[in-house]
Amino acid sequence: MNVYETGLLGEKLASNPYPGRGIVLGETPDGKCSVAAYFIMGRSSNSRNRIFVEEPDGIRTEAYDPSKLEDPSLIIYHPVREMGRGLIVTNGDQTDTILEFLERGLPMEQALRTREFEPDGPNWTPRISGLLSPDGSYKLSILKSADAEGSGCVRQTFEYPPLPGIGHFLHTYVTDGNPIPTFQGEPERVAIRGGIDAFTAELWDNLNPQNKISLFVRFTDLETRAFEQRILNVHQ
Repeated sequence: MNVYETGLLGEKLASNPYPGRGIVLGETPDGKCSVAAYFIMGRSSNSRNRIFVEEPDGIRTEAYDPSKLEDPSLIIYHPVREMGRGLIVTNGDQTDTILEFLERGLPMEQALRTREFEPDGPNWTPRISGLLSPDGSYKLSILKSADAEGSGCVRQTFEYPPLPGIGHFLHTYVTDGNPIPTFQGEPERVAIRGGIDAFTAELWDNLNPQNKISLFVRFTDLETRAFEQRILNVHQ
């Protein structure tokens, strides 16, 4: 068994009709840029009525058609926010919780002890979070239900050094289902290939076309801090 096997993102996404929301953090093959990506998918009309909108410090979700917005509580948030020279990426409003704690000099783990999975039983959607540091190292965290009743929260955090051409992929669900099965195990080790456009296409083109909604990708030069980013929305 090769415990260091590196999977292909395109293959993982193409074979999974519903990974839900996903975060990828890593480093380009030449070791010059850090990589961050976040995508959302949805099954309900409320979830699908969204786009990513660029903000000065990251991105936010917004209703594509405000007249059709039902419950904004779990679908409208800032998925990506800058913190100094670092980047926070999450699937909910815990982005702001992490930012608040980091600004006070407190770690992401402490911030997430104040939060838990989403109150959407019986799915109990996990809260997934990532923190990309200026040196290219990163953390990934998942908060998920300890049982089918949502009676307790399991909190796991994984910390990684930057490795050229290597990333880690964390998503909310194993696949589609009723209830939707929660992600299990460690974040998946994946290859980071090509430039930003090739990498963006690998993700976007392999997300299930019926369920995909939006994708954000950013490549940041580790020396100059200059970055390129791409935002794709089904509705645009």
